[in-house]
Amino acid sequence: MKYRAHLSGLVLIALCGCSAATTPGVTDLSAKPDAAIHVELDQVQRSDVVEKTADGIAQGRYAFQPGAHPQIVIAPANAAWDWTKQGELHLRVQNAMPWAVTLTIEIDGADAQHALQATVGVPAGPPQTVVVPLHATSSRTQGMQVGPTTPFDDHGQSMLLATTVKGALDLHAVHAIRLGMPAPQAAQTLLLGRIDAVQGDPITREAYTGIVDQYGQYTHGNWPERIASDTALKSAHAGEQMALAAAPSNPGELDVYGGHTDIQGLQKTGWFHTQKLDGHWRLVTPEGHAFFSLGVNAIVSDDSRTYVEGRGFMFNDLPPDSGEWTSFYGTGDSRQPGRAASSNMGYNHGRWFDFYGANLYRVDGKNWLATWRQRTLDRLQHWGFNTIGNWSDSALAKAHRLPYTRLLNINGHFGSVSSGYDYWGRMPDPFDPGFAPAAEAAATKASAEFRDDPWLLGYFVDNELAWAGQGPQGHWGLAVGTLRGDAKSPAKQAFIAALRAKYATPEKLAAAWGIALKSWDALNATNFAAPAPNEAHPAIATDYSAWLSQYAETYFRVAADAIHRHDTHHLFLGGRFAVKTPEAIAACAKYCDVVSFNVYADLPQHGYDAAAMHALNKPVMITEFHFGSNDRGPFGNGVVSVENEQQRGVAYARYVNAAVNDPDIVGTHWFNYSDQPVTGRILDGENSHIGLVGITDIPFAGFVEAVRRANRSAGGAAADK
Repeated sequence: MKYRAHLSGLVLIALCGCSAATTPGVTDLSAKPDAAIHVELDQVQRSDVVEKTADGIAQGRYAFQPGAHPQIVIAPANAAWDWTKQGELHLRVQNAMPWAVTLTIEIDGADAQHALQATVGVPAGPPQTVVVPLHATSSRTQGMQVGPTTPFDDHGQSMLLATTVKGALDLHAVHAIRLGMPAPQAAQTLLLGRIDAVQGDPITREAYTGIVDQYGQYTHGNWPERIASDTALKSAHAGEQMALAAAPSNPGELDVYGGHTDIQGLQKTGWFHTQKLDGHWRLVTPEGHAFFSLGVNAIVSDDSRTYVEGRGFMFNDLPPDSGEWTSFYGTGDSRQPGRAASSNMGYNHGRWFDFYGANLYRVDGKNWLATWRQRTLDRLQHWGFNTIGNWSDSALAKAHRLPYTRLLNINGHFGSVSSGYDYWGRMPDPFDPGFAPAAEAAATKASAEFRDDPWLLGYFVDNELAWAGQGPQGHWGLAVGTLRGDAKSPAKQAFIAALRAKYATPEKLAAAWGIALKSWDALNATNFAAPAPNEAHPAIATDYSAWLSQYAETYFRVAADAIHRHDTHHLFLGGRFAVKTPEAIAACAKYCDVVSFNVYADLPQHGYDAAAMHALNKPVMITEFHFGSNDRGPFGNGVVSVENEQQRGVAYARYVNAAVNDPDIVGTHWFNYSDQPVTGRILDGENSHIGLVGITDIPFAGFVEAVRRANRSAGGAAADK
């Protein structure tokens, strides 16, 4: 059969199942052999002993051996299954290991173009029923980036839903089910029982029903900081407030801005600036002292809004949309054409609720915002942070207790270019005549408020722009996208002008690139098929690289000129690179005082070319990083995940220590202050446990203590040792 053609070295076992005529595609992986179903074992060993669980269910023991992809292939002995009346695949499974095990489930159709794939993490412990919808789906359709990752109780049965299923399948002809593991390094054992294709699609809805309580917490989990009542919420905050009040005051080794007075030889200018001393880059406070920026992003009280419209079934005991709760409701619309972050996202507009703000009100009443600001500044200083990072409440900056940064978003009437990535949208076109006035307007507005404030570190411009595309040729995405753009695109006209200046005639360009090009008008056509760089025609890569440099230099030069024209005191901190190219980084280093990177990795040096950056001789600031786990409520574990809450503190200390000891790095900024909502933030559905505090504003005590110790070692503002 086609689905077996690529398999080798398999053990073939025939197992019995229930009548395919009454319940299609059913078998029992603990049952005796039968001719109706074939089970093939590829790098999987099966015990001959049938084991019984406490509830009397039979299970077979299967050991998945080390290998590229050990798997069990289950198929009908004749023809194919017809599952047109079925909606879900159910598999009885128990993880026999003391840790979670990743199980892949693939359902084959007639060929490779007709298949479904799902992956679930099976926790250690009692038996579960893994549920796989028989159609493509994802947690994004439910309005969140990650769906429920833990089993839930369904009428006494423990169910584990595969929240993301990819592919497409013709249910008239199902040829096989594959149960596998991705490259285990040691044998992993599962106990497997019945596998059924069942009617309807009832469990998917059930898995998302009632998952959030009135405080915004996940209802099916428990963790030390979880609260069960208003009394418990107020008590937790009161206890923390007493501890903060008892913390020692600043012992005096820091200047008023948090700079260290024990390093000599730095200049006093009255403003934050950079200086290289003995081969080590430093941020320097207005008083002339060394400052390593330990910051936190998104310190705001309204970052946990989540859509409730259309999915009220997910929430238990939402407060009424009236009276004292009215101010915590609102409406919004996150749909934005061309922005991948919000594409294919369900529940992306309408009424939202702010759980975090509502919890602050529960604790402190009508003066909750002022009280929160005071408490937050107390916390940050006690935890050893010395910088208020991006997207934070401006009132925190104006308190002049911690230095801060500001962001210029250059918005206006100008064109854009697709690099093929476009996660936050297309690239701004800096060649458009409307771009420079937009940069001027942004700098004018920001400088009017902050130009004379010595507590300001400096300005970022935009965030995580799509300087590159995706895939092996992603480096050249902005060049390809420019040539593919509309004929009237200013960027495209600038690129063509550069090529005409170099090659003079279209025939010379055609020869260098190995393409047919009869005229310059052909290059100017909308949707021009730009060639991919290749070894046979090195001029393509050379020309694309020159264009990427020209594009980036134009962008950063215009931004830098606007900032320095209106504010001669403060630093230009770069563009917060995530997707990047060497050309864009070099251009940033040419025009910026600091090159900023959002680095989600185990160590900061693993997120950018540290050697190349050192050669550019400009200081580096890490403007986003985090470590997440999924054992505190929200389903997501962040961009960089660790096993559990305790490991978050370990990872934080290792990361910050590596940054402090790097002569080029002058700061690290954590993303972000609070956990994201269980059901996803309104911007893009992100719902990870990455915060210093939870949705109830209660700090994660073990983590923040590890952070405090690490920050203190790094030279942070923590007063107590």
